[in-house]
Amino acid sequence: MKTLKHISILALLTLILGCNAAPQPIDYGNDGCAYCSMTIVDKTHAAEIVTKKNKVYKFDATECMINFMDEFDTSEIELYLSNDYSEPGTLIDAKKATFLISKNISSPMGAFLSAFEKKAAAEDMQADKGGDLYSWEELLAHLKD
Repeated sequence: MKTLKHISILALLTLILGCNAAPQPIDYGNDGCAYCSMTIVDKTHAAEIVTKKNKVYKFDATECMINFMDEFDTSEIELYLSNDYSEPGTLIDAKKATFLISKNISSPMGAFLSAFEKKAAAEDMQADKGGDLYSWEELLAHLKD
C-alpha cells in the first residue's frame, strides 16, 4: 500500500511539474526551425515558443516565429522568446523586448529584425546602425501590414 501511495504522489508531482511552461536551450547547428526547417545557427536572432502544455517550437529568427503564429492557435502559447542581440544565445521575453529593424543588421530570413532586452541597448544600436524601433505589439502590427 505504501508503494502505491508513493507511486501516486510521484505521478502527481510529475504531472504538476511537467506542465510548467519553460524554455529549452537551442542546440545551435542541430535544431531545425519549426517554420522554415532551416538549421538554427545564428545565436543573435533565434527564437522559441513554449505552449501552455510545455511543447517547445524553435525558430532560426523572430520573423519565423511570427509567421508560425499565423498557423497556430495562439491562445495555447505561454511564452514568446527571442534571442537578445546584445547577449547572443540568451532567450528573452519577446513581449517585453524592444525590436530594431535595420537594413544594416542582417538576420537569417532577411527581415533585418533584432530583439533587445534593454530598450537603451536597442536605442544605442539604432543610433549606430539606423532603423526603426518597435514594441512586441507594434512589431506584430507592422509585420501584418
